[in-house]
Amino acid sequence: MPVKQKPSGARKVLKAPASYKIGPGKEAVQWIDDYVARSAPELHSAAHALRRIVKKAVPKSQEAVNPWRIPTFYFHGPLCFLMIGKHHITFGLPRGAWLKDSAGLLEGTGKNLRHVKIKPSSQINEAGLRELLQESAGINRESPLGVAMRPKK
Repeated sequence: MPVKQKPSGARKVLKAPASYKIGPGKEAVQWIDDYVARSAPELHSAAHALRRIVKKAVPKSQEAVNPWRIPTFYFHGPLCFLMIGKHHITFGLPRGAWLKDSAGLLEGTGKNLRHVKIKPSSQINEAGLRELLQESAGINRESPLGVAMRPKK
């Protein structure tokens, strides 16, 4: 019996990430510490500063790692996340499109998500980020998000 072969143009079906979610708790904090340590050294201080800003702006938020292995802060669902690239940190807000952004920090054109790119040479606008985080926390408190960053029903 002949063996069937995949057509040459067949696409591989990608499954949703395995449940890598960690935390909130000490294990998540350690995982995120290791994640930051593996990044470009010039981004370490910015990553630590962002984590401090989130903890000050929303003291009851908790660090965790979402199912896609992205460091995420939770407060009634995902509040914000940070992804460290080679040359900058993407600091994302799942409900960024809903925020006022009086400091003009947010970038992006998606339906909900907006982000701030933090580069090693740039100053972090702590007051502007704090305002965005507090507004986002208020929205999450009123209408919590699920892990998939969709409103809970």
